[in-house]
Amino acid sequence: MRIPMARGLIAAATALAAAAAPLMAGALLSPASAATPATTAYSWNNVPIGGGGFVPDIIFNDGAANIIYARTDIGGVYRWNQSTSSWTPLMDWVGESNWDQMGAVSVAADPINTNKVWAAVGMYTNSWDPDDGAILRSSNQGTTWTATSLPFKLGGNMPGRGMGERLAVDPNDDNVLYFGAPSGQGLWKSTDSGVTWSQVTAFPNVGDYVEDASDTTGYESDNEGVTWVAFDKASGASGSATPTIFVGVADLQNTVYESTNGGTSWTRVAGQPTGFLAHKGEVDPTGSYLYITTSNTGGPYDGSSGDVWKYALATGTWTQISPVPSSNTSGDYFGYSGLSIDQEHPNTIMVTGYSSWWPDTFIYRSTDGGATWKSAWNFTSYPNRADSYTMNISGTPWLTFGASTVEPVEEPGLGWMTEGLAIDPFNSNRMFYGTGATLFGTTNLTNWDAGSTFSIQPYVSGLEETDVNDLISPPTGAPLISALGDLDGFVHTSLTSVPSMMYTSPNLSSGDSLDYAGLDPADLVRTGDINKTSNPTVNRVAFSTNDGTNWWQASTEPANVTGGGRAAIAADGSSVVWSPAGTGVYYSTNYGSSWTASTGIPAGAAIAADKVNPKVYYGESAGTFYVSTNGGASFTATVTNLPATGTFSIKALPGVAGDVWVTGGSSTGTSGIWHSTNEGTSFTQLSSVSAAINLGFGKSATSGGYLALYSIATVNGVQGIFRSDDEGATWTRINDDQHQWGNIGAAITGDLNVYGRVYVGTNGRGIMMGVPSGSSTGTASASASASASASASASASASASASKSASPSASPSASASASASASPSPTVTATGFGCHVTYTTNSQWGGGFTSTVVINNTGSTTIGSWTVGFTFPGDQKITSAWNEGSYTQSGEAVSVTNAAYNGSIAPGGNTNFGMQGTWTNSDSAPTSFTVNGVTCT
Repeated sequence: MRIPMARGLIAAATALAAAAAPLMAGALLSPASAATPATTAYSWNNVPIGGGGFVPDIIFNDGAANIIYARTDIGGVYRWNQSTSSWTPLMDWVGESNWDQMGAVSVAADPINTNKVWAAVGMYTNSWDPDDGAILRSSNQGTTWTATSLPFKLGGNMPGRGMGERLAVDPNDDNVLYFGAPSGQGLWKSTDSGVTWSQVTAFPNVGDYVEDASDTTGYESDNEGVTWVAFDKASGASGSATPTIFVGVADLQNTVYESTNGGTSWTRVAGQPTGFLAHKGEVDPTGSYLYITTSNTGGPYDGSSGDVWKYALATGTWTQISPVPSSNTSGDYFGYSGLSIDQEHPNTIMVTGYSSWWPDTFIYRSTDGGATWKSAWNFTSYPNRADSYTMNISGTPWLTFGASTVEPVEEPGLGWMTEGLAIDPFNSNRMFYGTGATLFGTTNLTNWDAGSTFSIQPYVSGLEETDVNDLISPPTGAPLISALGDLDGFVHTSLTSVPSMMYTSPNLSSGDSLDYAGLDPADLVRTGDINKTSNPTVNRVAFSTNDGTNWWQASTEPANVTGGGRAAIAADGSSVVWSPAGTGVYYSTNYGSSWTASTGIPAGAAIAADKVNPKVYYGESAGTFYVSTNGGASFTATVTNLPATGTFSIKALPGVAGDVWVTGGSSTGTSGIWHSTNEGTSFTQLSSVSAAINLGFGKSATSGGYLALYSIATVNGVQGIFRSDDEGATWTRINDDQHQWGNIGAAITGDLNVYGRVYVGTNGRGIMMGVPSGSSTGTASASASASASASASASASASASASKSASPSASPSASASASASASPSPTVTATGFGCHVTYTTNSQWGGGFTSTVVINNTGSTTIGSWTVGFTFPGDQKITSAWNEGSYTQSGEAVSVTNAAYNGSIAPGGNTNFGMQGTWTNSDSAPTSFTVNGVTCT
C-alpha cells in the first residue's frame, strides 16, 4: 500500500514549553540577554508538491455557492477559494502544545448563516495523543476559531476516519448540532450553536466495532463509535429543530437509528441490512429516501464486501440498489463509502467502491435513484477496459508514481481510499472526491449522462498534506531535496512548481533520511521504508552521484533490517554509515554492495558524517556521544552526560571539520542544543534554549561569517522557529502564532546559497519555506553556486583523499552476506546511458532456486529495449523465466531480452524479470551485469 496504516505519528518532542532546566555536557554558554527574543517578519509558503495525503471528505455548504471545505486526516481543514481555484489552509495557527488539533475528524457547514462552520478535531484516541478532542466553531468561514474542549479524545488519523460526517448542523435551526463520538462515548448534542455540548443519554447504541481487538496499542482496538448524522430537512420547518434525524453506528448488526421527534427518543430502523457498517448516510432533499453506503469493515484501507441501500421514509421499506451487490460472489470484493445526492436532481446519486485497490477504485453514477448504474470504467474484453472519463494530471505529474502498467491497471488511476465524494449542490457539473494521495474533481460531470466523457483532474493547489521526515539543501544542485512519508520524496529543482516525479529507482513507500557528501555534494544517500514481503527485491537505501538526477539501490541489506532508519555519507563519498531499524549500525565502502558491522556503537543510534573529514562519523545513543575516525568501522564513546532519554539529531557544520551540533532530548525532561568544535570531545550547551527539536544551517549573514543557525526550539521561554546569526549566542524568532503547523520538527534546514531562506518539515502540512518579508522566492536554479556554502576552507584537517576508492584504516570485522565486484560509481557513457542491476535469490532449496533481476536506468536517456547479460559463478541452469521475451544460456553465461511490454525504461525507472532453475554444487549469485553490452554497477 502506498499509504501506511498510521500516517505521521507524533514527533519525539511533543511539548517544548514543558521542558525542564537542561543538564550540562561540558561548559554552559551564557546567553547575551535573558530578555524575550527578538522577532523578525517572515513570509511563509509551501514548497508545492500538490496534495500527497488522504482527503477523507469534501463538504459543500448547502446554503451558498462556492463555500467548500476539505478535511484531511493529519493536515487540518481547508476552504476553497473560487477566484483562484485553490485551497486556503485554516489550521496553521495550531502549535506544538495542541498539535493534535491538526487531525480533522469532521466538518459541518452552516446552510443558514453561511459564514459559520464547525470542526471536530483531535489526532488519536489512544495514548499517542495526550489531549482530549475539541469542537471548533467559526463565524468567518474558518479564518478564526473558538474551541470547546470535549471530555474524551478524537482521532482524525484513526481507523474509520473516512466514515461520516460525524458532525452535523440542523438545516432548519443552526443552534442545534449533533456529534457522533468514538470510543464508546455515544451521541452528543449542542443547542447553543456549538458553545456547549452534552451527551444524548437517550441514544441507545455507542457502537461496538473495532478493527482488531488484539491490538495492544489501542489504535486498531478502539470502538469506532457513532459515525454519521443526517437530517431530513423536509420533515421540519425553518426556525424549528428538524424532527427526523438518522444516525449511523459502527455496529455490524445495528448500524442505523432514527428519531422522529427532534432527538427526544431513538429507535433502530427496522429491516435494515446486517453484517455491514453504514459508512455514510444522506437524505434526499425531497425527504423521500435515506441512502446509505456500507462495508464489512470501517476502512479506509480495508473492506471486502458491501452494498448500497435506500430506505423509503414513507413506507419504511429498504431496497438494495448496489451497483455490484454483495451476493455477486465474482464481483464483490470491495466496500462502498463515498455518497452524494445531486441536490438539483434528487434521483441522481453517486457512490464509490472505496476499498478496491486493484485494478482501480470504482465510481458509480445513477440518474434513476439507483435502479441502474454507470461505472466510470468497464471491462471490454479482459484485460482491456474502457473509461468514461479523461484524466489530466499535468499539474501534478508525479501521480503516475513512475509506474509502467499494463491493462487493466492504468496510471494515473482514479485513486484508492475513495471514502469521500461530493456533488456541488449549486452546480450539477462539479464534483470533487478524495483519495489517498490527492483530491480529484470535474466540472463537466453531466457529459457522462449524455454518453460522452467527462474530464477529471487534481484540484490541490494550496492543499499540501505531506508528512516530512527529512530535508537537505546541498550547496550545489537542486535547492532542496526531501524525504516524505507515503511518497518517498522529491528533488525540488524549483521551489515554486510541483516536481514532476518522486524517486522511482527505488521508490520506497516512505522516505526516512537524506545526506550529502560535504566535499562532493552531488553524492547523496537516502533511506526509507517499504513492505519487503510485497517488494522483496527492493532494498531500503539508495545512492546518487549526480545531485539526485538518477538513483540506484544498494545491492544488499544487512540481516534483520526492518526499516530505513538513517544513513550518513562520508565527506568525499568514500563510505556510508547506516543505522537502520531492526539491527545494528553498519558501514559500506562500495555503495551498499556489501555491509560490515560497525563496532562500539549501539543499534538504533543517531548518526551523522563530518562534512570535511571523510574518516569521521558521529553517533549518539542514550546520552552518550560516539565518534569514528576510521570511516565508520569502529566508534569510541566521548561525552557520556548528554540527556539519557529522548530523540536527538546530529548536524555537522559544512566547511569546518570537527564542528558538530546535537539537538533534542525528552519532551518531559532535559532538552536543548549542544555544540562541539573538537569532533565531539566536549560540548557546550546553549543556556538560552530550554528545549529544542531540530537544527539546520543556512548561508551566513556576512561574508566569511559562521553559517546561520535555524532551530525549532524554546528560547527564553518563547516557543517557535528561530534563527541565530552569531553561533547561537542570540536568537530571533522568525515565525508567529499564525504560522505554526502543529507537530513540526522532524526536518529543518537553511539554504546554503540564500541568506535567510529556511525550509521546515511539517507532519501533514507539507514543506514550508520561509523568507524574510520583502524578499523574493525566485525560481532557485538547480545549478546554484557553491561559493557561499561554507565559512571556512573545505580542506581543513581532512585526513583522507577525496577518492571514492578510499578504504577504512581498520580492517572490517565482519563481511556482509554478499560481496560485489562492481565499480562503486555507475558507468555512464557519453550518450547518457547508465544502468544498475540487482540480483536477488527469492528462494532456495536442495537443487533448486528462484530469483529476481531488477534493471535500473541510472542514465539520462530512455532505454528503448534491453538485453541483460551475466555469468553464473556456480553451476545453475535456468529451467523457466517470466516477465521477459526470451533467454539463452551457454554454460554459465546467460542472456535475457525484454518482453514486448517492459522494454522501455525511462531515466530513473526500472523493470524486472524472474527465473527458476536448478543447481548441484553452488548457487552463488552473479555480481557483474551488462545491459546492451554496457557494464553496469
